[in-house]
Amino acid sequence: MVVGDRSAGTARRLWSALPRGYRTGVIVFTDFLASYRAVIPAPRHRAAGKGTGYTAHIERFGLTLRSRCARFARKTRTCSKCPRNHLGALWYFIRLYSQSRP
Repeated sequence: MVVGDRSAGTARRLWSALPRGYRTGVIVFTDFLASYRAVIPAPRHRAAGKGTGYTAHIERFGLTLRSRCARFARKTRTCSKCPRNHLGALWYFIRLYSQSRP
């Protein structure tokens, strides 16, 4: 996981954080943002819209995150102003969610 905006720099940090085997063996589906095209090698990258269903699992994860953690919902009063606390809550949720999956 990498936290940041959707710039090429953040995409580069995420791509380099992936294990080498993952970077060479899979196809990555993203939306049509140019920063992904600039970072992910062409043989591994496919741009796909929401209608294709290829990005549905990550969209579902985002909804699950906002449903289960009030701090990630829009216009909430439970959001910490400290970025470190916000990041810690995100890490905690992702680890707990990953352990609960079969």
